[in-house]
Amino acid sequence: MKTLILSAALGVLLTGSAVAADLRMPVKAPPAPPAPVYNWTGCYLGGGAGYGIFDQEHDTIFVPPVVPPVVPKVDPAGPNVDTAGRGWFGTVQGGCDVQFGSFLPVLSGSMLFGVFADGDWGSIRGTNEVSNTGLFGEEKLNQSWAVGGRLGWLPTDRFLTFVSAGFTDAQVQDINYTTFPAGLVTDRLPEHRMGGWFIGAGYEYNLGWLNGLTWKTEYRYADYGSQTDTIVTVPGGVQAFTSNSHLFVQTLRSELIWRFNWGNWGSPVMSRY
Repeated sequence: MKTLILSAALGVLLTGSAVAADLRMPVKAPPAPPAPVYNWTGCYLGGGAGYGIFDQEHDTIFVPPVVPPVVPKVDPAGPNVDTAGRGWFGTVQGGCDVQFGSFLPVLSGSMLFGVFADGDWGSIRGTNEVSNTGLFGEEKLNQSWAVGGRLGWLPTDRFLTFVSAGFTDAQVQDINYTTFPAGLVTDRLPEHRMGGWFIGAGYEYNLGWLNGLTWKTEYRYADYGSQTDTIVTVPGGVQAFTSNSHLFVQTLRSELIWRFNWGNWGSPVMSRY
């Protein structure tokens, strides 16, 4: 009987020691799920605001009245004159992007190609001077639109850098020219549009607040080329002379972007490293 009791007691002690040893052994935690990889493929809408400045080079060509078939004599009116303006604008944009693996060995991460269109409305205004005439007027760029494409690089899945280029068109309101110092309106350049090209660069960042919400900032340089405008007398609307000008516009814009590819956030993106 004593032998049975000692055997039972020894078994309990050995079992307790094994359980205690098991409790002291570290337990491995389950592996953490992989962090989501953000996929930029999809379409989007955005809106924001910006600031712009313009520089315009002017020279004037007088066209004196003639009786056909006499060929009019065209004389330069004087030296070139530069005028400038600045102001704020609001902007809306829409576009679509496609993300793909980097094709450049020196760049890790992914790349992106996209197309877009946007419109700006605001008041970029300044002085318009007809060279060598003593005429001055206020020039206002109140609306423009652009279509283009962009090529981007994603050093991380949340941060995009890009370059852009495309076609742009701007509207210039009526310019009423007044004499100095009398201040009388004598001539007018009617409202007109100017077309040209632009290049730009910027970045876009996934804020992480809501799926698909990003913040984009972009700088653009636009060249609207040389244009010959017909300036008419007030009143009467008869051609007074022609004016050649070359318009350059620089803008800096910042927008909040909402991407409709929210179902793709978290899906894997293949990149070549």
